[in-house]
Amino acid sequence: MEIIKKIYEILYKAHGRQGWWPVTPNWCHGRENRPIYHVLTRTENQRFEICLGAILTQNTAWKNVEKAIENLNKHHLIDIDELSKIKKEKLAQLIRSAGYFNQKAERLILFSRFVRKKGIKNLLNAETAELRKELLSLNGIGPETADSMILYAFDKVTFVIDAYTRRIMSRIGICKEDASYEELQKIFHDGLDKDRYLFNEYHALLVEHAKRYCKKKPECKECTLRGLCKHGNRLV
Repeated sequence: MEIIKKIYEILYKAHGRQGWWPVTPNWCHGRENRPIYHVLTRTENQRFEICLGAILTQNTAWKNVEKAIENLNKHHLIDIDELSKIKKEKLAQLIRSAGYFNQKAERLILFSRFVRKKGIKNLLNAETAELRKELLSLNGIGPETADSMILYAFDKVTFVIDAYTRRIMSRIGICKEDASYEELQKIFHDGLDKDRYLFNEYHALLVEHAKRYCKKKPECKECTLRGLCKHGNRLV
């Protein structure tokens, strides 16, 4: 589907490289007010942080997640062993900014125990389908969270579908508003080369574009996708 490639070209030209997923520099773990780097080569600690961020960002804005991750860094908890044994009540208070903090605290602890048992290196070496199956078996990890981990933390090829992606694609007319996760994901898998760097950048660009223009109440006049968008052309 050529329009999928065309959208990427337009977004990249408009917004530039995003370089997701933002992580804490390795030398800065455990420090308050840490800087954030956008890197593609990551340490095991940074891969673990990405996974925690994927859980924390459920149903909240990234700025709230950053506050939670900063607290975890401050208390030296971006650490598989330490997070595995922390009390849920203490963890919940540290990640309070991310919302649903009791629920997410439980999920973070369960996930850290899973990673402690499996090992980051083993997860990196796992087949994509098997890794996805294992992640989806964990409490509180759905397709979007699992695919975010698979793509950004474990360097495997899968396209992340989120509310921003569905909003943009449905307004352009590529899918229906109620398209299933698997249906929309297949459109990207079939329409693009199987390149994790491409999938990484494309998803990040969709998020950036949705935040700038394709909001719940769209700002279509300045939207660079307006020429492709049936929704935008009706409004402008």
